[in-house]
Amino acid sequence: MKLSVVIVNYNVRVYLDQCLRSLQCSLQGVDAEVIVVDNHSRDDSVEWIRGHFPWVKVIANQHNLGFACANNMAIKECKGEYVLLLNPDTIVGDTTIRECLDFLALHPDAGALGVRMLHTDGTDAPESRRGVPSPMTSFYKMIGLCSKYPHHPRFAHYYMSGISWDKPAKIEIVSGAFCMLRKCALDQVGLLDEDFFMYGEDIDLSYRLLKGGWQNYYLPALILHYKGESTQKSSFRYVHVFYEAMLIFLRKHYPSLRFMFVLPVRAIISVKAFFVLCQMVNTYIRKSLGFRVSLPKRSVRPLEFDASIMGYGDMLRVLKDSDHSRTISIKYDDYTIEG
Repeated sequence: MKLSVVIVNYNVRVYLDQCLRSLQCSLQGVDAEVIVVDNHSRDDSVEWIRGHFPWVKVIANQHNLGFACANNMAIKECKGEYVLLLNPDTIVGDTTIRECLDFLALHPDAGALGVRMLHTDGTDAPESRRGVPSPMTSFYKMIGLCSKYPHHPRFAHYYMSGISWDKPAKIEIVSGAFCMLRKCALDQVGLLDEDFFMYGEDIDLSYRLLKGGWQNYYLPALILHYKGESTQKSSFRYVHVFYEAMLIFLRKHYPSLRFMFVLPVRAIISVKAFFVLCQMVNTYIRKSLGFRVSLPKRSVRPLEFDASIMGYGDMLRVLKDSDHSRTISIKYDDYTIEG
């Protein structure tokens, strides 16, 4: 078997349905299996998959075991030469899978391969290419220098912004939203570290591949990533889980420096959490007093597609080449998904 696709799902049935539809198109002509691990969803995801996608193998957990643990459960059962870790809130282009498999066949040194991920407005997702979050790289990101100077070779190394979006390139970290792995490389360096519950496991795995002598690559094949349907970046949960994951990574791979960065990272987490709290309290008070709470500006009319007429690859290309002023909306027979 050429490819095993692993998807971990948690309460995003509609997005998973769309992901599997796109995946079915992209896998045409590929000897592949698809395994969905459901982390105890309460939206009837398991019954829906079994009823609408009988070709998908389902592992139904009785508890939310986290992203890393759930992926490992499926990886242990994979039969493919390559393993694709794929988020459920993604749309895969019609030719993306075959482009990736062809690239890996031509690059035997590749341990992992990532792709060009688009936001719902067609802009490029910076996490498509990332650098190793060394103590200094992590520090620059956490204090905001990475976002303030997005093209600086040192301050913005976290997102490797000097690399062209249109050409394949060696990168350091591959996103877990779409991470195609050579199975023998995975067998060599080991499975995902289950100390990471939700974030950071892709960073750790990518870094271990580099240390194991493999290369990680970026390929400008297209997918759409809705990103964060269950966790908003402005929430307490995101702040704590994301930065705690960064702390776990630094402790694991830079143990000699752990006493230098533990307290600063803890302090940054506290400061960011405090600002999130202030924003939440401010919003609550304004609502209570009857003030209008400003919302992000959005186009009245989204960029609309009909899945019965246009293929996913064409949708993604149109979205990429748009003026990015509108978010995507895809119509199906029984529902519509808007970005």
